[in-house]
Amino acid sequence: MWRSMQRQWGVAGLALLLVFLALFRLTAPLHDLQVTSGTVGATPVTVFETAGAPPGPAVVIAHGFAGSEVLMRAFAITLAQNGYTAVTFDFLGHGRHPEPIRGDVRTGEGVMEAMIGQLGEVAAFARGLTGQERIAVLGHSMASDLVVRFAQQEGDAVAAVVAVSMFAPTLDAESPNNLLVIVGDLEAQALKDEAIRAVELVADQPVVEGITVGDFTTGTARRAVYAGGVEHVAVLYSTEGLLETVQWLDTAFVRAGEERIAAIGSWILLLFLGLVLLARPLAGLLPTVADPAIGAGLSWRRLWLAALLPAVLTPLLLRLVPTDFLPLLLGDYLVTHFALYGLLTWATLLLVRRPAADDDLVPLVDHGRLALAALAVLLYAVLVVGLSIDRFVTVFLPIPERLPLVAAMLVGTLPYFLADEWLTRGRTAPRGAYPFTKLAFLLSLAFAIALDFERLFFLAMIVPVILAFFVVYGLFSAWAYRATGHPFTAGLANAVAFAIAIAVTFPMVVG
Repeated sequence: MWRSMQRQWGVAGLALLLVFLALFRLTAPLHDLQVTSGTVGATPVTVFETAGAPPGPAVVIAHGFAGSEVLMRAFAITLAQNGYTAVTFDFLGHGRHPEPIRGDVRTGEGVMEAMIGQLGEVAAFARGLTGQERIAVLGHSMASDLVVRFAQQEGDAVAAVVAVSMFAPTLDAESPNNLLVIVGDLEAQALKDEAIRAVELVADQPVVEGITVGDFTTGTARRAVYAGGVEHVAVLYSTEGLLETVQWLDTAFVRAGEERIAAIGSWILLLFLGLVLLARPLAGLLPTVADPAIGAGLSWRRLWLAALLPAVLTPLLLRLVPTDFLPLLLGDYLVTHFALYGLLTWATLLLVRRPAADDDLVPLVDHGRLALAALAVLLYAVLVVGLSIDRFVTVFLPIPERLPLVAAMLVGTLPYFLADEWLTRGRTAPRGAYPFTKLAFLLSLAFAIALDFERLFFLAMIVPVILAFFVVYGLFSAWAYRATGHPFTAGLANAVAFAIAIAVTFPMVVG
């Protein structure tokens, strides 16, 4: 007992050390900066600039699909440390922007014009901050196309463009000015090919990444860079990509920067490692809720059926059901997928439930303790972890306009997570049951996307996020169940966390 307590205290101490170290390193780059939040019209903006220094050239930084201005802060902090005035913002329907996207997202009709118009408004605001007409623009993924189009419209008023994970159908040999394309080395080959194509448009021979062609003075300079060891999201924290950006803009604006880099990606990972580790000893403080522990406790033979039947039936049945009723892109499909999957899991559990043995004990459940334990796990999962996500990764805490969407998502996530927790827990539950059912759910989503790719292909972009949540909140779930003996302790927290993440991440859209 004493050794167990020593181990728990040791884990807690290590976790707190990691958290405090990460927080120190994440906030340190801000000490020399002035960070100001405001709005341009209804658009939330944040301005990063060197404190006490005259404003440098303005760089407008645009996030990608299902992103937010928080996701782009490594670029903003790095550029501000090097004397630039960096401006981040949330597009319509994204992050903390209160207004939805209006138009057809799949065809771009009406959407492209509105978002480029937003870029223009933020650019005008940025020019007003610096008093300089020439600016630079930087965009990731979806926004790479937007910043290219905007720069083509603006001509020489845009001195340089940085396109991260770029696709840009309107790109040509004449515009935009001085284009740097950054692609993660682990990204799809199509994006690498697009980067090389952009450079070859102004070259008279085949080129390779890492070679600059053209001339900055004439606006024809272009360069493609493959940032090593990163993919579509991690590329936003790549030290190589950040350094390339500073050097590119310094050359475009004829400046000599210090090349200071805000390498915050590893510290964000360390912060969440600490928060996950801290959850383990904290779970040991939860009260016992059920004695003995309860859950389905199925054998593998029964578990296979209970897990795979909903995974196969849900996408097939939803082909017959209209899923276009929420002003949240694909949120209506996800809520129905979660809800139907959960209901089918409960139904299957009734069919394959384990027969009661003569020596089974009738569990005693303390509902007051259940409510207390569930609240404690919920507060840690949503507030402690959620606030960290909101502060350092991307928007997580919902604005008032998204609260009804969170409630709508709960209609689906609650039955799913409560059913899945019950299915995978119990004294006789096999090892690996929890990851197996989560894999089945992800395969079910993949099956749904394959059945209706044109309508659901955006879902593929959130699968890595769902996987990350499954891993982190799955650990919380396992530790909470071990302490309390009741599956619903963490089931509620998981349902709320997923409902918030989906309702906040996907864009609000009005067709």
